[in-house]
Amino acid sequence: MILGAIDIGSNAVRLLLSEVKDNAFEEATFQKLNLIRVPIRLGFDVFETGYISAEKTQMLVQTLKAFRHLINAYNVDHFRVCATSAMRDAKNKASIIQVVNKETGLAIDVISGEAEANLVFESGIAEHMNHENDYMYIDVGGGSTEISVFSNGKLSFKKSFNIGTIRLLKNSIDNSEWEYMKLEIKSATKGLKKTIAIGSGGNINKIFSLSKKKDGKPLSAELIKDYYKELSAVDVETRKKLYNLREDRADVIVPALLIYINAMRWANADEIYVPKIGLADGLIRHLWDEVSIKM
Repeated sequence: MILGAIDIGSNAVRLLLSEVKDNAFEEATFQKLNLIRVPIRLGFDVFETGYISAEKTQMLVQTLKAFRHLINAYNVDHFRVCATSAMRDAKNKASIIQVVNKETGLAIDVISGEAEANLVFESGIAEHMNHENDYMYIDVGGGSTEISVFSNGKLSFKKSFNIGTIRLLKNSIDNSEWEYMKLEIKSATKGLKKTIAIGSGGNINKIFSLSKKKDGKPLSAELIKDYYKELSAVDVETRKKLYNLREDRADVIVPALLIYINAMRWANADEIYVPKIGLADGLIRHLWDEVSIKM
């Protein structure tokens, strides 16, 4: 069975296509067939003006039309379309959703921060854990950051915070939001065993790639800080040249690292694993759970 997930984020819109193989005697396996990312950057409109502009709306419609063609080409059996922080905050989201549906036939589900955290948890993150350590999963996006804490192999805390890379670039985050996140993380990780961080998002994936670490090996908190110092010391154009970064990565990577650094510091986590999973993976698995029940 082939499933599809479209994640309309604050920085980019992604289409993930996966084939699910179900064996009656084993757990289902998920194989990625394709992952396409288009940097529409809705958050640059929303976190500055409160609205999605006509230009961004047209970019979104054209992207979703292309995604719809790919869904048809792959003969996708079931798919879901979700939008997160930027669409949640957009004052004209109702009209955007209506336009998209009329032009593409796709129905956008604008999910809450709590629902986003739940879907991130369903991404298969537990497969990368053992019971000897406690873990904090950090998913940094353009408009929000989802934090999940696992103790003794069980989920003990999950919450979405309105702190994201584009919000930071637009200076639209109050100190009170940082303080709230700090207190919540400290409270959630107090008294735990050694806490190990697990990170998702394009920015931490890029840092992992730059580090030349082997898959399955963690990045140290000190290395994350070193990259933050190096990248924040130069302008966006220099970052693009020195680190071979795209425009839409070069500007957000510094605020993303700041979020990871703070979250890890507040949890006393000195290393972070980067398994390359995210919200779209959670959408696929959640969709499979819904479909398999009806089979």
